[in-house]
Amino acid sequence: MAAGDRLNTPGRNRTWLPRMRLPDDAFGSFAETFARFMGTASFIMWMTAFIIAWIVVNQYNSSFLGDPFPFIFLTLLLSLQASYSAPLILLAQNRSEARERVSMEHDRQVAAQSRADMDFLAREIAALRIRINDMPTRDFLRSELRDLVDELGREDDKAAAEAAEDDTEEAAATADAATSTQQRS
Repeated sequence: MAAGDRLNTPGRNRTWLPRMRLPDDAFGSFAETFARFMGTASFIMWMTAFIIAWIVVNQYNSSFLGDPFPFIFLTLLLSLQASYSAPLILLAQNRSEARERVSMEHDRQVAAQSRADMDFLAREIAALRIRINDMPTRDFLRSELRDLVDELGREDDKAAAEAAEDDTEEAAATADAATSTQQRS
């Protein structure tokens, strides 16, 4: 008895055909490529050339391809091509719509993040404007400094006047003391 035929080997299915492992997206990619090709001008020109050649060959030598005037085999070929191309085109459109939906969702998220960033920056700019309005301007600072310089100048003049007055009082007191000393002597 062969090892593959044993009953205690789980999951062993014998098949006559080998297993083909394709990526999950292989058929969808094929469908999109096929749909893109069918939408080109070269496909239409080649298809037109094929149909004209088929008709010409069967019109003049019907024994060569064996399809006389009603061209039933050509009709069968075109119907077969249409029956395969329609689902492939629909599959390609569905994949395209799914990609667009994902792209639109991503764009929506980016727009929401941009909106949140703009709102944050607008609030920050508003806060800065409020702070700037509370800050003194250059002209205000200059006027305050001028007022302080004037006040300090007045205080210096007042202190100088008081010092001069004190000096005159001292001089007067010294002169009074000297006169009183002279009078005593």
